[in-house]
Amino acid sequence: MQELKDKVVIVTGASEGIGRALVKALAPIGCKLVLTARNQQRLDSLAQAISSNSSHQPLVFAADITDPLACQALISATVEHFGQLDILINNAGMTMWSRFDELHDLSILNKVMQVNYLAPAYLTHSALPHLKVTQGQIVVVASVAGLTGVPTRSGYSASKHAVMGFFDSLRIELSDDNVAVTILCPDFVVSEIHKRALDGQGNPLGKSPMQENKIITAAQCAQMMLPAIAGRKRLMITSLRGRLGRFVRLIAPGLIDKIARKAIASGH
Repeated sequence: MQELKDKVVIVTGASEGIGRALVKALAPIGCKLVLTARNQQRLDSLAQAISSNSSHQPLVFAADITDPLACQALISATVEHFGQLDILINNAGMTMWSRFDELHDLSILNKVMQVNYLAPAYLTHSALPHLKVTQGQIVVVASVAGLTGVPTRSGYSASKHAVMGFFDSLRIELSDDNVAVTILCPDFVVSEIHKRALDGQGNPLGKSPMQENKIITAAQCAQMMLPAIAGRKRLMITSLRGRLGRFVRLIAPGLIDKIARKAIASGH
């Protein structure tokens, strides 16, 4: 992973889950890390946890990236501190868990879209002038749910489809600037995001509906993502069913619907 050594890397949603695991995986490589999320305490504990395993002291910047002004401040702080920006990892996200016809609080759809799609769009817009200078890279953590429909996750799936369309389009726009766009699509991962998923009333579930002993950990997911980031790959899908599903749905879309329904029902 020498391609990533000394690169200035922003990781959003770094306080928990995949973001926290990515930070722990990138630190030993020698990246100059910027850790951002809303939870200052969790960011500070992460910075302390990687301090003995990193050659560079990370920059901690607590921010709500659904606010375009906060996005601008984060990018400015990064460039002021490290002098440049090489890689932006758009990881922060949230989810919901309810059939659409049982959804009583429609503002959930707006919240999920704001965090999962608009926030990375805002942050990427602020980062682009600096990424063009370094011929850097935009990484976005999408989801297998961005490749197909998933029952009880309609709002989440919609937001991830938006992410896929946006960053695929942006890749084409940036081709002459040599700024790479890498889309990462994990399947189910053990993460706080499931416990915080909003139910039909807009309240956090409080516990994960997943069979967590049957899905990969955030640390395993992060290790799978590193080669795709280092290689500036176009797309990486973590699961075999996700990779096969892209092609099977072209000839047997009903089969993919059944697989998605079974995955939600079984919790893995």
